[in-house]
This record gives sequence, structure tokens and C-alpha cells, in this order.
Amino acid sequence: MPATPASRPVRTRFAPSPTGYLHIGGARTALFSWAYARRHGGAFILRIEDTDVARSTPAALQAILDGMRWLGLAHDEGPFYQMQRMERYKDVIRQMLAAGTAYPCYMAAEELDRLREEQRARGEKPRYDGRWRPEAGKILPPPPEGVQPVVRFRNPTTGVVAWDDLVKGRIEIGNAELDDFIIARADGTPTYNFCVVVDDWDMGITHVIRGDDHVNNTPRQINVLQALGAEVPLYAHLSMILGDDGTKLSKRHGAVSVMQYFDDGYLPEAVINYLARLGWSHGDAEVFSRQQFVEWFDLDHITPSAAQFNTEKLNWLNAQYLKKADDAFLAAEVANRLARREVDPETGVSLEAVVALYKDRVANLNELADAVELFVAEVHPAPEVIGQHLTEPARAALASLRRRLAEVAWDKAALAQAIKDTMAEHSLKMPQVAIPLRVAVLGVAQTPAIDAVLEVLGRERVLARLDRHL
Repeated sequence: MPATPASRPVRTRFAPSPTGYLHIGGARTALFSWAYARRHGGAFILRIEDTDVARSTPAALQAILDGMRWLGLAHDEGPFYQMQRMERYKDVIRQMLAAGTAYPCYMAAEELDRLREEQRARGEKPRYDGRWRPEAGKILPPPPEGVQPVVRFRNPTTGVVAWDDLVKGRIEIGNAELDDFIIARADGTPTYNFCVVVDDWDMGITHVIRGDDHVNNTPRQINVLQALGAEVPLYAHLSMILGDDGTKLSKRHGAVSVMQYFDDGYLPEAVINYLARLGWSHGDAEVFSRQQFVEWFDLDHITPSAAQFNTEKLNWLNAQYLKKADDAFLAAEVANRLARREVDPETGVSLEAVVALYKDRVANLNELADAVELFVAEVHPAPEVIGQHLTEPARAALASLRRRLAEVAWDKAALAQAIKDTMAEHSLKMPQVAIPLRVAVLGVAQTPAIDAVLEVLGRERVLARLDRHL
């Protein structure tokens, strides 16, 4: 029977292939594996499955590492690279050949293709027919000259392979449904399903938490583990994630990689919080810290049905985290984003003060940076905005206000009084003064309280901006 967390220290792994970026599904798998290890005081291992040399790229690998780092999913061991473990895999294959749990197969690829076509024509499941499998009393033909064999695993032909999936429940597959799959290609390179088994064995993995697209691989991997005399880990297969429209999440739904969420102005803690709720729940809790998630997380409350991504919900969560975030932290994040836009954030305006004005009004860091940019860069209202709001009566009122602002004490109370005095002088209502004032100093018609805006902008900048329109 598979060992349980009580009998073995928990060891989980995340094993991405560097053939593409770290996407949301992979990030959720990494998060659940990381959290389960943390919850049980175990180890979280990062393994890079880079045997697909043709499709693996340094850029994709870096994007995976960057995404893990940004999300704060620190690994305890690794990263281990499969391409650096080739000799270990080949050594295990040699042992299996010697033990008779694997055998060389000289069937050419073209011959296998013809076999499968014939099987389909007869309405049978296409599969390798075991013609090179050694059996008692079976006489094999002599190996053809000049042909390098593949190595196949000698799969049991009777009984079932079964496991109690920690998400999907009991799963049983008849061994008669499985053929003798290839564990090493003709050039000697081991195949994915074999490398995974040896890695999980060598690394002492106790819990394999992965996407349910791997369910079909699991019976094969369990059989190989048992043939090696290795302990079989517990498996938890996570359901797929659907997009907002109910179809399988893909590039067309938005973010190609986790780092796209960084580019789009999301906070990593908000993304972590959101990913945690994709297919897992703890009562009615919506907003919770990473530490709280680790304390709560278990595999019992993961739903076996598909989870649906909801961008609106993610935006709401991100806004909640922005509201609670430290102003100095947000100011530093905004300064970095402005610098990437080639906007100098060091202009004398307190970024923390601007952030404090706006962080309750935005959904992401880019929107916050847009707001801060109006304070630190030159603003140029659109001609139609100027025409709509900076009318002659409005300009006359702003001219009066400008004279008051040149002398008034620079605090919200005094600034608010100056605006009220201007309203009274020109018999205008607040919007008739405040909106033209907003357009003149920030280029937009809507801002937080105008007295607070003026206080943060400072007297010199406010007067200079008013003068450009008067």
C-alpha cells in the first residue's frame, strides 16, 4: 500500500517543461504542491523536465523561474534538470533489462504504423502487440542487422492497476488495456514517462499533485514503480481551468504567462489568493493571506470538477490588496513602472501621498501609475476636454482662484476655503469650479477631493499649471 504523510515526511514536486511559459494552470499546481508541503512541514522540490530538447528554450525556463520567484513559491530543493540525469536513467534501464522487466524491441516505426492501421480497420484499439516481448516457450526472430532497438517496459497483462486519487477518488485501469510502452528510444534517450518515475523514486516524492491531463500516465508510472520495487506516491489530479467563457483556458483568454499578470499590474499576493480559490475552498473565506492559506490547505476540499477563471473576481481581489498595501511599498512599485515608461518619478511630488489618494480607486498598479503620472509629468488635456470645461466663465473663476492660491496657507482646509470663496465671488457651484480646476492641473475631469489633490501637487506646480491655461 502507498505510504501516508504520517509514515513518511511529505515531499511534493513541481515539474514544468521549459517548452512554454508558466501559465495559470501550472502556477496553481505549483501553489497547491508548495502549500501542501508547507502545511505538513515537508519539502517542495522544483524539477525541470527538459528532455524535449527541440522545444525547450532558455527564455521559457527563465520565465518559469521568474514566475515562481514573483509568486513567492520558493523551492526547498532543486531545480533539478532531467537532461543532467541521463546516466541515471540509462543505468536503471540497464538494470530493468537485466531483471527482465524491460526488453529490446526491433519493430520499425513503419511496421508499428501499419499494425495500428490494421487494428483500427478491425475496430480494435491501436496498440503495440508485444511481438518482441519475451515469453516462456516463445521463439523470437533474430534481431535485424543494423537496427537499433527501442526498450519497452514489460507491463503486467493481468489484474488491475488502481489508486485512490486524493481528488478524483478510486481509479482502476485493467492492465490488459495498457501495452508495453517505450521507456527508451532507439538512440538510447529515455522517454518522459520513464524519467518521471525514476525522478519521483530518487527524490522520495510522497505526493504527486498535478493536472488531470496526467491521469492516463499514472497507471503506467505506477506499474514501473512497482517493477522497480519503489514506494508509490499518493496522487492528486487537479481538474482543468476554464476561461471566463466556459471553454478551456488558453492564450486567447489573455495572459500567456504568469509574468503577464505582473506586467498588467497585479500584486502577487492577490494572484496567490485567487489561484488558491480556483477549485479549492475553505468555507466562505474570500480574502486571506498566504500564511492563512497554508494553515487551511488540504486536498480534501479540492473539487474534482473544472474550475472557471473569473477575471472580474481577480480584479476585485487585486483591488482589495491594493487598499491594504503599504503606501511606501506601492510608491516604490509605481516608481519602477513610471521609470519603465521613461517618466521621472523624482520630481518633488510625494509618491506616497499620491498613492494614498488613489489606491482605493484603482484595480491594479498600472492604473495607479497612470494616476501618479499626472502628478509628476507634464499634462496635456485633450482639446475637446479643454473646450468642454475651460470656458470663459470657468477661466475667470480660475483666475480669481489663482490669486488666492498664491497667498493662502498650503493645507487642505485653507485650500478648500479658497475654492469656496471663489465660488461665492462668481456665484458658481462646486462642480463649476472644481471640474475646470481638475482639468487645468491634472488634465482630467475626475479626481479625488480637489483640495487633497492641490495639497499634494504643491503650490509651485499648481500655479504653473494654472498659468498655462490662463
